[in-house]
Amino acid sequence: MPGVRLVFGIPGAKIDALFDALSDHPSIQLVVCRHEQNAAFMAAAVGRLAGVLGVCIATSGPGAANLTTGLLTATTEGDPVVAIVGSVPRVLSTKHTHQSMKALQILGPAGKSAVQVDVEDQAAEALLTSFRAAGTSPKGAAVLSLPMDLAAGTSHIGAFPVEAFTPPAHGPAPEASLRAAADLLAKAHLPVFFLGQRASGPAVVSVVRAFLHAHPIAVVETFQAAGAVPQDLAEEVFFGRVGLFRNQPGDRLLAHADLIVAIGYDPTEYDAHLWNPTGDRRIVHVDFLACDYGANYRPVLELLGSVKENVVQLSKRVAAVASPAGNSFCVGLLRELRAWSEGLTAAMPATQGPVHPLHFVAALQRRVGPDTTVACDVGTVYIYMMRYFRTYQPRALLCSDGQQTLGVGLPWAIAASLVQRLDEKRKRKKVVSLSGDGGFMFSSQELATAVQQGCNITHFVWNDEGYNMVEFQEEMKYGRASGVRLGGVAFARLAEAFGAKGLEMRGAWDMERVMEEALGTERVVVDVRIDYTRVRELAENLIQDSVG
Repeated sequence: MPGVRLVFGIPGAKIDALFDALSDHPSIQLVVCRHEQNAAFMAAAVGRLAGVLGVCIATSGPGAANLTTGLLTATTEGDPVVAIVGSVPRVLSTKHTHQSMKALQILGPAGKSAVQVDVEDQAAEALLTSFRAAGTSPKGAAVLSLPMDLAAGTSHIGAFPVEAFTPPAHGPAPEASLRAAADLLAKAHLPVFFLGQRASGPAVVSVVRAFLHAHPIAVVETFQAAGAVPQDLAEEVFFGRVGLFRNQPGDRLLAHADLIVAIGYDPTEYDAHLWNPTGDRRIVHVDFLACDYGANYRPVLELLGSVKENVVQLSKRVAAVASPAGNSFCVGLLRELRAWSEGLTAAMPATQGPVHPLHFVAALQRRVGPDTTVACDVGTVYIYMMRYFRTYQPRALLCSDGQQTLGVGLPWAIAASLVQRLDEKRKRKKVVSLSGDGGFMFSSQELATAVQQGCNITHFVWNDEGYNMVEFQEEMKYGRASGVRLGGVAFARLAEAFGAKGLEMRGAWDMERVMEEALGTERVVVDVRIDYTRVRELAENLIQDSVG
């Protein structure tokens, strides 16, 4: 398995032959997890961060079924993962027997491909097919099923060379399309780069930054494109991130733009009917795939093929692009963004009451380095972090935007910490993860994995004893909330039970002290008493269609 250094999974009789083989492998580390879903999350994070495919392993029946959510999340959000699952012996495959399951029919829709090896000599080809499927853009999950008896067998066909695993390269769009796009850019009065998840990888980010330095143009990021804009240009071209609710400065910019160049945008990140409700925006679609054309997303031009190559070629064909610095509307928006940031810094927390989310974000921003990996779980915490936490490194601020999957924060942080070890020359740094109390309980058992693996993680739990992201939206819809209260958990004591350190941030008065201690400690969980009294502001003041 070329490039694979980490494999995550849980053993079982139907797949233990593979575990046995990996135990003696000189360069692959086998990481035993506490739930298969979290193994898939960790593998996906490796795929997102390390530039190689992530791999997870599960046994038949419930083991394979537990991978489903993790694989679905990986496929939706473009993370390359190969899942290898065990199955019953071939002689029993048509019978109703112990741990039998139609794994491919269940897992197949969650991935890009699903293949079962029926004879030993298919194994090498099936593995190659799975790796190529997972690694070909748009990337995602591929499932490989191995019957128990076959896994212990011998194949007459050996492994394929490393170059066979390299997915075919995409080229640029046709010359006529590139020239047409360049002409549209040159004539636009307020063009905007709208960067999506497939513009968040280092290769695409590097050419986007080169374009911006040559032709400063207004930029808006989706949540998963966080970190694409370089810090030296942020004050000039960056108008924030957009998602969920149409009430951000970036939404106002998109509403005023006369040309939107959507680069690597996926509608699962931020549905087009939310940011383009009238369907009248002029759009150039730049992606590996043809767009999901519809009433609210109707590009006038599509540049299909390599996103990187198309950005490079487009830059070569553009002589000049309208800069936001010369647009009074853009200047006003940037002034508002700066005023908000300065006001937040000045308004330090009060001495009484729980911690306000914005004060927490500002305090964390001051304390983490520019290349710190921050993994954010889904919930109200993710809205605050993805809107207001600034990062200028690609894939340093992680979230699940396509599926909004609860529980990803801690597993992703574990994977990020382990990925650091793959480069022996790289200094191992603190990894930060955050979740709400509801999301944390989806994967809190992996604290045992973090302790066992010696991961340098600080995890903050924003605790309000409920599913707040659901709660405030229910209240806005129905005037009340239902099914959202969770009761209390002593998260600091829970952390101690797993062998980690537990801290409590009881209110605004001790936020600075506790955060400082937490970030200086390895394997620590911080129970943060959070103040959600003004949370509705996240979803208020939506931009009206006629306002733009």
